[in-house]
Amino acid sequence: MTHHPRLAIVTGADSGIGRATAELLATEGYDVGLTCHQDTEGARETAAAIEQRGQRAFVEPFDASDADAGAVVDRLVAQLGGLGVLVNVAGTGHSSRVLDTDLETWRHVLATDLDGPFLTCRAAARHMVEGGHPGRIVNVTSVHEHLPRLGAAAYCAAKAGLGALTEVLALELGEHGITVNSVAPGEISTEMTGMDTEDAYHEERPGNPLGRPGHVNEVASVIAFLASPRAAYVTGSSYVVDGGLSLMAAHGHDGAGSDWRRT
Repeated sequence: MTHHPRLAIVTGADSGIGRATAELLATEGYDVGLTCHQDTEGARETAAAIEQRGQRAFVEPFDASDADAGAVVDRLVAQLGGLGVLVNVAGTGHSSRVLDTDLETWRHVLATDLDGPFLTCRAAARHMVEGGHPGRIVNVTSVHEHLPRLGAAAYCAAKAGLGALTEVLALELGEHGITVNSVAPGEISTEMTGMDTEDAYHEERPGNPLGRPGHVNEVASVIAFLASPRAAYVTGSSYVVDGGLSLMAAHGHDGAGSDWRRT
């Protein structure tokens, strides 16, 4: 078999980037196993959208911070009948300076954003290796895989860790024909960032070269590319999807909303 089976698992597919990714993969002919944490209604809506596209959908509850997080992969693989693609989207954040961050918060963010993907990657890779066919793993990190953010130490540490885990997995799994990459979104219009998805096109962001937040479909399209045959020789890479935001480190802002593009 030269290509992986069109069977995918997307964690955190109840909304946002996860939902957009699951729906796009379904459009491209994948059956999709979904996980949701609390938003079971959202997960059901995603599943319905997948079935409208003529594909099978399965939903399992999932807490990425649980020590048994990898078991959700086993349950979904049993329903799908195999596995070709894993996309890790589920995650959480926090907003507190290090001096005010307690160990419980630190551990919860690390468990959700790093331990969970480690366990699902390990479980998925085992199924792919046992299946004897190529596979794809895509970990959704953040632009903060690469750049720090005030008040987000645990989040940044977890995402940087997930980026490094992605690279090690790429080294270790290459011999099995499994590629492993990360996708690092910038500010995306989602429920998580307090925006409707369509706000991507009319919210102004003077500090971003493209001048707006991103749309979930713009992240999903990069994930789907990495899952496609076109990306067969791409592994261990991090694809930043941020409208150029990370290029702006040297541009200080005076706080008055000045637009650097007009100076």
